[in-house]
Amino acid sequence: MRARLAWAGLMGEGALLALAGCAPTAKPAPAVVVATPAPVTPLPAAPPSVLVAAARPPMALCGRGVVAPGPDGRMLNHFPYPEMPVSALVPAPAALGDDSCRVHPATLPDLQRLIAAADADPRVAGKLRAVSCQRSVAFQAQTFCAGILSGRSQGFRDRAWASAPPGHSEHATGYVIDFGTRDRGGCPDADACFAATDMGKWLLANASRFGFELSFPAGNRQQVKWEPWHWRWVGTAASAPGATTARRTFALARAKFPARPGVE
Repeated sequence: MRARLAWAGLMGEGALLALAGCAPTAKPAPAVVVATPAPVTPLPAAPPSVLVAAARPPMALCGRGVVAPGPDGRMLNHFPYPEMPVSALVPAPAALGDDSCRVHPATLPDLQRLIAAADADPRVAGKLRAVSCQRSVAFQAQTFCAGILSGRSQGFRDRAWASAPPGHSEHATGYVIDFGTRDRGGCPDADACFAATDMGKWLLANASRFGFELSFPAGNRQQVKWEPWHWRWVGTAASAPGATTARRTFALARAKFPARPGVE
C-alpha cells in the first residue's frame, strides 16, 4: 500500500512536470521605442534697439587735462571715428582746387557727379572748391589744441563747440569735405555766412541728391557749431557701392542727431 502511494506521488509529480513543460511560454512585451527629441536651436538675440558705443578710456588733451567720454561714447559732444589710412585714400577731383585733398574712394563717383551738376548751373558754375578733406588724428590734435594753447578758447568744451578733439572728427574717415566758394564776397572759409552764398544755397538744395548730408545743421541737439560747409558722404541709398560701410561709420550720430538736410 505504501509502495502504491509512493508511486502515485512520483507519478503525480512527473505529471505536473510534464504539464508544466507543455504550458505555453509567455512572450515578452515588445520594447517601447521613445523618440529622441531633436536639439532645439536657440533663436538669435534680437538686435538692440539703441546703438551703444564701445567703452573708451579717458584721454589726455593738449597737456592741459584729462577728459572722459560720456555713456554714448561722445567726448565733448563729438563721437569717436576711425582714421582712414592715407594709403587707402584717393585724390579729390582737380576741379575742387586743392591738391592736398584726399577722400575715401567710395565717395568719388558721387562727388564727381555733384561737381558736374554744380558746373552745369550758371549761378555756381566753377565756384565750388574744397577747404578741408581727410585729416589725420595727429593733424586734428594740432587743430584742436591750437585754440586751447593760444588762449582763444576758455577751455575744452568751449573749443569743442567749433573743433572736434583728436580721434573724434568725422574728417578722419575720409568721407567728409568742407566745401567753400571761389566767389567769397567777403565771407571767410568755414564761416556761417557760407550758407548765404550762392554756393552754400546750392549745396543745401542739392547735395543730398549726391549722397552728401549736413552733419551739423543749425540748432542741432548735438551741441556742435552750425557748419553749413561740412558735408559727409553716406551714399544716395544703402545699396549704393560703399554706402553700407559709410553709414555704419556714422550710425550713432545719424541715429541720435539726424542730419538736416539728410539722406534716407
